[in-house]
This record gives sequence, C-alpha cells and structure tokens, in this order.
Amino acid sequence: MKQKKIPMRTCAVTGEKLPKKELLRIVRTPEGEVICDLTGKNNGRGAYIKKDLEVLEKARKTKALERKLECTISDEIYEEVKNVINNI
Repeated sequence: MKQKKIPMRTCAVTGEKLPKKELLRIVRTPEGEVICDLTGKNNGRGAYIKKDLEVLEKARKTKALERKLECTISDEIYEEVKNVINNI
C-alpha cells in the first residue's frame, strides 16, 4: 500500500522544513489583524513557526514574523501565541 504524503512547511524563523503538524500558523487576515490559526484554514497571509518558546522569542527579537506577514505585531499577539504554545 502506498504511504500517505506528509505535508512539509518551512519555519519562518529557523528555516527548518518540518511536518505541518509540528508548526503553528500565524495569519494576517484581509482586515489586517494578526491571529493564531489552529485549524490551518483561515484566509490571509500566513507564516509557520515551530511550536517552541525559544523560537517565538527569536521571532520577537529578529522581527522575522513581521517581515513575513508584512505588518507590525504587538506584544499582546506574541503573548497570545506564547499561551497557545504552552497549552499544546
């Protein structure tokens, strides 16, 4: 029997190629708000980051997510993402 293909995505911060399930999608919606997309299906410009607090801190310092999403991200959004990572 043929094996099912595992979707791979690239982390916006580290550049690692990982299975989609190991990454968290952050989306800038058409209205301009930045949200955590747990379903992976929300409309908008998305970026994937590894589900790791160290990677999130690196993203905050280097502004990697801001460059990928082409907008500024407030500290409240980073705290929300941190809470999502902690609860997974």
